[in-house]
Amino acid sequence: TIQLEIAERKATVTLNRPTAMNAMDFTMMRELADCFEALHKEQDVQVLVIKGEGKVFSAGGDVKMMASSTDFSDFGTIMGDITRLVKAYYTLPMLTIAQIHGASAGLGFSLALGSDIIVAEQSSKLAMNFIGIGLIPDGAGHFFMKERLGTAKAKRMIWEGKVLNGEEALALGLIDYNVADGAASVVVDQLVGKLLASPILAMIETKQILHGANLAQLEQILQGESAGQVKMRQTKDHLEGIQAFVEKRSPQFFGK
Repeated sequence: TIQLEIAERKATVTLNRPTAMNAMDFTMMRELADCFEALHKEQDVQVLVIKGEGKVFSAGGDVKMMASSTDFSDFGTIMGDITRLVKAYYTLPMLTIAQIHGASAGLGFSLALGSDIIVAEQSSKLAMNFIGIGLIPDGAGHFFMKERLGTAKAKRMIWEGKVLNGEEALALGLIDYNVADGAASVVVDQLVGKLLASPILAMIETKQILHGANLAQLEQILQGESAGQVKMRQTKDHLEGIQAFVEKRSPQFFGK
């Protein structure tokens, strides 16, 4: 479900379920976790670019998969894979760039927000939209939103689940570059060239110092998300949310 390419000092990870809008099923989550853990051993790689194949970056978690799965103990195992992939990605000893076009939603947006640099095209649809199906953010969405926005604004964005374009996301500080449609790959290539021509070892060292200081909080939030998501999966509001999504209608929530 993913592709990894390594050329000289650059690695590229491509989310590769284009017919499913690169929605993350159990297999992709596990493969991403394995990939990011393996990249820790690639000592010559100094920049990682993550992008999506096809029309979007990633529509988030596979909602149809959620609708067909009622084994909550199994879902707890999946949360373990999400925890693995986030910790491995956040602690990578290289600079990470998210190259976004089209949708980057839910877990897909959490992954993008975990990147050091985020480049998104103007017409991108960026959303921490777990609330629409009665869930809380996972993939450390709480942590990354708080890092970018602060607690008060992070809560509001998570509760609203608002869909943002590139310009709106840049104004809030959720991304670093808003570029013209179709230009993300060119801008990212330019950024990679600039980074590799910089004293990048010093930049990576700064990243590791700052991220190391935040690691305990990241782990605490991941634990909270894992427990909270299993709890939310068993609510009537979540069941209504995914049924409404599949049936393409507005959900009716009752706080149960």
